[in-house]
Amino acid sequence: MFDGLRKGLSEALKRLRGRGRLSEANIAEALEEIRKVLLDADVNFSVAEVFIDRVKQNAVGQEVLRSLDPGEQIVKIVYDELVSLMGPVDSSIPFAKDRPTVIMLCGLQGQGKTTTAGKLALTLKQAGKRPLLVAADLQRPAAIEQLKVLGEQIGVPVYYEMPEEGKTVPSAVPVCLNGLALARRTMADVVIFDTAGRLHVAEMPMEELKQIDRQAKPDQVYLVCDAMTGQDAVNSAKTFNEALELNGVILTKLDGDARGGAALSIKEVTRVPIKFIGVGEKLDRLEEFRPESMAQRILGQGDIMSLVEKVSRVQSELTQEELEKQQKKLQEGDFNLNDFRKQFEQIRKMGSLKDLMGSMPGMADMIPEGEDPEKAFTRIQGMIDSMTKKERQNPDLLDQNRRRRVAAGSGAQPQDVKQFLGQFEQVRGLMRSMAKMSIWERIKMMTGMSKMGAFLPGAKIKTKGDTGHRKTPKERAKERKDKKKRR
Repeated sequence: MFDGLRKGLSEALKRLRGRGRLSEANIAEALEEIRKVLLDADVNFSVAEVFIDRVKQNAVGQEVLRSLDPGEQIVKIVYDELVSLMGPVDSSIPFAKDRPTVIMLCGLQGQGKTTTAGKLALTLKQAGKRPLLVAADLQRPAAIEQLKVLGEQIGVPVYYEMPEEGKTVPSAVPVCLNGLALARRTMADVVIFDTAGRLHVAEMPMEELKQIDRQAKPDQVYLVCDAMTGQDAVNSAKTFNEALELNGVILTKLDGDARGGAALSIKEVTRVPIKFIGVGEKLDRLEEFRPESMAQRILGQGDIMSLVEKVSRVQSELTQEELEKQQKKLQEGDFNLNDFRKQFEQIRKMGSLKDLMGSMPGMADMIPEGEDPEKAFTRIQGMIDSMTKKERQNPDLLDQNRRRRVAAGSGAQPQDVKQFLGQFEQVRGLMRSMAKMSIWERIKMMTGMSKMGAFLPGAKIKTKGDTGHRKTPKERAKERKDKKKRR
């Protein structure tokens, strides 16, 4: 997500490093590069111009603080302007006290509207609400079936009226009104309308949407649009806002190769804030939009708050017994490859590995160009799965012959297996020391390690007392002997 934008901005800002003062002369070149990067990311032209002007006004003439170089200081200026461009945003939904709160979702076909309706319903349900989904897209029967399936998956009721064969498709207005009446009878406190969409704005049944707006009187109207469509998403938002007066936008597919143009342009062009973002296909992958976090990620500074939320969500799925068992294993040093593989599975529950690495400051730049983290993790899992039960419990058994067998079974090279085992030994030592830390202390430690390059392929982690001295055969033999004694 936003890889091109992040890397482009990083290169542009490098031009200012080592300068003593920010002036028109030494920032003009960098700003021109930033303008090109924004346009390449499909940011609206007028938005890019306004952004550059604001950065220039705030940067020119500022004296550099003693503790900062110009590059660092302008990063702060760019960050503040990115936040201003996308915010402020209040992602909370105002709920009515004496009646069901009505939320209307609209948008073009293929933008992920029906799936988003399910995600939003699940989010509200987890927040203690009793949502009801209403299938108001009668033009596409598959949309009704899809919503019914999603409702069953998340345990949320769905109101629908199937169009009769051979007859003219009825208006969605009475369906919405009937769904709202059902919500009142069944004590549902939130109603979500999944309305019809078309492939192009010109083909949208805007009059039908206006009638739903007038008669059902939704409290909130959200436009669902695909972040990967760039300026098309901005143009759609503008058209829908003119017809319906939108309360917010939900951007989908932000876990894909979105260039960032839509996220940076929508608020400035339409004055409508982005309220939520979809970051994966699973129904629990809907997040509140935070301009500060998005700006941090665009500038390669990570998103610690999102990372903490993902960790908390995965940990909440584990029983207290499992958590205590993991903690005990770490503290006793009894952490083997079976436990390591389980940790991998828990990490994968947090979402896209590439997206997860982007949440950690400095980590995004450490993924080799063209390298897919998913494939790297799969390769490691293949190595572990090619080991015997005893080898996974005691990796020290893996001598040269065993490593060759594991490599042949997993499609890797023997040196890859050896390198992985060396890295696992370092990780095991780190996890022992981290066992007694709070989550914030762990993140702080991991952040510092990432800046030192600890996560580069084949990197050696230097712990306290590690001078980089290569041990003699005698020293290594003594170390192995001491290790066996401890076990």
